[in-house]
Amino acid sequence: MTISRHDVEQIAHLARLAINEETLNETTRSLGDVLNLVNQLQNADTDGVEPMAHPMDAVQRLREDVVTEHNQQEQLLKNAPLTEQGLFLVPRVVD
Repeated sequence: MTISRHDVEQIAHLARLAINEETLNETTRSLGDVLNLVNQLQNADTDGVEPMAHPMDAVQRLREDVVTEHNQQEQLLKNAPLTEQGLFLVPRVVD
């Protein structure tokens, strides 16, 4: 699959990337190579292949979910200048 220079310029604009004229041709070629690889992967025969999350069937060894600390909410809220209903109140920074 080929990708045009114009397409790369549009993608760069939408992604807010600055691609200068010197690297535009190389970027276009590289993106074309990636798309060709994806196309090859799309054409691979996967009939009969069962999906898997991990190739080694590894299992995460997780610790028990046990509470190890007591609730310190009241003590921590005492340090705040403003609180309400168990929450810290902070100045609005976004309108």
